[in-house]
Parts: sequence; structure tokens; C-alpha cells
Amino acid sequence: MVASHGPHFAELIADAVSAEETQALGRRLGEALEPGAFVALIGPLGAGKTTFVQGLAEGISAEGAITSPTFVLMRLHRGRVPLAHADAYRLAGATDLVELGIEELRGECVVALEWADTIPDALPDDRIEVRIEYTDEGRRLDMRGRGPCSAEAVGRMRQ
Repeated sequence: MVASHGPHFAELIADAVSAEETQALGRRLGEALEPGAFVALIGPLGAGKTTFVQGLAEGISAEGAITSPTFVLMRLHRGRVPLAHADAYRLAGATDLVELGIEELRGECVVALEWADTIPDALPDDRIEVRIEYTDEGRRLDMRGRGPCSAEAVGRMRQ
């Protein structure tokens, strides 16, 4: 289901019953992204945030194995569109995110930030929020494009 709530907001809600379906949704989003995109991933432990990023990386043709960046805080992957895959779980706030260099990378990379809800004050206004929740059948992914570029990317997913 895709909903549009104005020129700078778009939403896509989808259910995934397997890791493969979660990756496929990530791949579809990745295919719609350009450098500068910021993807804020939100969900409980084990919900599929890294699994989603694996698909996203495939969609932007990023290279290398995509694993959780929890202990290294950030991994960079080259590709058609480079990927900065970061984890905010252990960050104290916006200052820590700045120290990782995310802002400098945004112009040339897609940034995927897991546990983004732990530092809401650090998130850019133009972003795609991917909320992943458990359901009885698997997982529900609520993707919200906020801002002109992000709303356009989420809107392209329906094509």
C-alpha cells in the first residue's frame, strides 16, 4: 500500500513473511535511491534491519558482505552508489554521529542508519524512515519518505 500525504511525504507499508521478502523490499528501495539518501531504520532487536540493508545494498550495487555494524559503528561499501552502513545503538547523540563523519559522506553515499530512533535529534529532515515490526505472519515494514528527495524515492517504489 502506498499513500501520499502531500508533496513531501510518501508512505509504503508492506508485509514480509521471510528474510528473502525483507531483502527484496530493501532491494526495491535501493534501486530508487541516489547518493545523498538517508535511510533511518527502526525496529526491535532481530526485526530485520540488517537483512533489509542487505537488500538495499544489492539495489544500489554496493560491494562486500553486509553485516551488522553494531561493534564497529560504521562500514563503508563501494559500488554504483557507495553505502555507509552505521549503527546508532551505542551512540550518545548527534555529536557522536557527526564524529563518525556521516554528514560528509551523505553527498556521495546512501546512508543506512540502524537504531535511528535512539538519536532522533540527529536525523536529517529529508529521510526515509523504515519501521520494522513483528506480526503474527512475519514482519511489517512501514517506509516513510519525509522531504522532497525521500518522498520521491518511496513513491518510485510503486513502479
